[in-house]
Amino acid sequence: MTHKFKLCTVENEVILTDVNKTPTFNLKAVVQETGIKPDTLRAWERRYGLPQPERTAGRHRLYSQYDIDMLKWLQARQDEGLSISRAVDLWRQLEAEGESPVEAYGVESEETPSQIVAGDSINQLREGWIAACLKFDEHRARQILSQAFALFPMETVCFKLLQQSLAEIGAGWYEGRVTVQQEHFASALAFRQLETLLNAAPPPNKNGRIVVACAPEELHTFSALLITLLLRHRGWDVIYLGADVPPDRLSTTLSDIRPQLLIVTAQTLHTAGTLPGVALLARETNTPMAYGGGVFTMIEEIVPHIPAYYLGDELSAAPQVVERLVSGSHGEPQAQLASPAHQAALDQFTGHRSAIEADVLEALASADVPLRYLKNANRDLGDNIQAALALGDMDLLNHNLEWLQGLLVNFHYRMPEEVMKPYMAAYQKAAEEHLDQAGQPILEWLAHVN
Repeated sequence: MTHKFKLCTVENEVILTDVNKTPTFNLKAVVQETGIKPDTLRAWERRYGLPQPERTAGRHRLYSQYDIDMLKWLQARQDEGLSISRAVDLWRQLEAEGESPVEAYGVESEETPSQIVAGDSINQLREGWIAACLKFDEHRARQILSQAFALFPMETVCFKLLQQSLAEIGAGWYEGRVTVQQEHFASALAFRQLETLLNAAPPPNKNGRIVVACAPEELHTFSALLITLLLRHRGWDVIYLGADVPPDRLSTTLSDIRPQLLIVTAQTLHTAGTLPGVALLARETNTPMAYGGGVFTMIEEIVPHIPAYYLGDELSAAPQVVERLVSGSHGEPQAQLASPAHQAALDQFTGHRSAIEADVLEALASADVPLRYLKNANRDLGDNIQAALALGDMDLLNHNLEWLQGLLVNFHYRMPEEVMKPYMAAYQKAAEEHLDQAGQPILEWLAHVN
């Protein structure tokens, strides 16, 4: 669409006016031009706010050429298989990103969606998006996303393209094939996409509120954002609290909001270990709590230790689980809470953790490993020990130990693989030096793995 401008005088000031947006055509002319019935035009205007015609003094609608181009664009997206609501979402998304939807998809565009990526399967689009992200090519990545949303439902793009892409890129980072800069770049693009979709979500039409938050110290927000998006598109009034929601004053916040459900996401064993405490705080205000996240599919043994409702292994099914919970068709969640022995060990470990880690650094001072990598190893192992104790099961560490060892020796930390055995031995010796009988669960686990 080529924009045409003319000079106009408004209150003695000369300004440029976009002729394409000048209200010129009546309803009959628009119907003749687009073939869309008047009732349909009025329904789209009422439900979706598109188009937004001007009104004459007699309250008759006047449309611009821009409105007509918009309606033809929406028709074209429907012909490609999109619902009108998804077509409207895509239009608003492109406008929010500063792009002209008509130029991006219209016949005047030099690059049609099918030319952006060879083929139109979601798998091919995902491969193309990953390749663009790894090359830091934001323009191409956004084009591929726009094509995907034009061809597939929102949920399909979010799960099959964005979520799976981030999982593949994350695996590449873990294995040392992807840099942290590449991972952050892709994550930022995905987050912005979800935020754009959230801004275009329809207003709520269901009673009650749902609060969505990330667990304390949890910085990965994709799952929480995606759950928020899915629920808003189903008409729920969802309040998203963001990353690393601290437990301080959580009860007060829930009392103020009075939600029907609190949803908390966690992606690591460390942050999953905070959930029993969050669930107990939620109970103080009689707020049911549900939870989910990638760590629960990797270590399913965590689930029995959290006194809240598990959303399941498939994030796509979470809205159905949420609606059952909100409807009240559920029993009281049961959990195997941490024993007094585990709580005592956690208290002692927390008090002596810094001393243990200092001894480990001293013991490995002569090793050919940068100090910062040893500090990272101490942080991750210590965090996981505290999480296992908070959950009441030291065996949970066995599932995470192999991942931790791989993390320490990969591109991220660069710890030589041969250092792992003396590192764990040094940790055991330091723990034996600082922990007494109360720390027995930790000492027994270290003796078992060394």
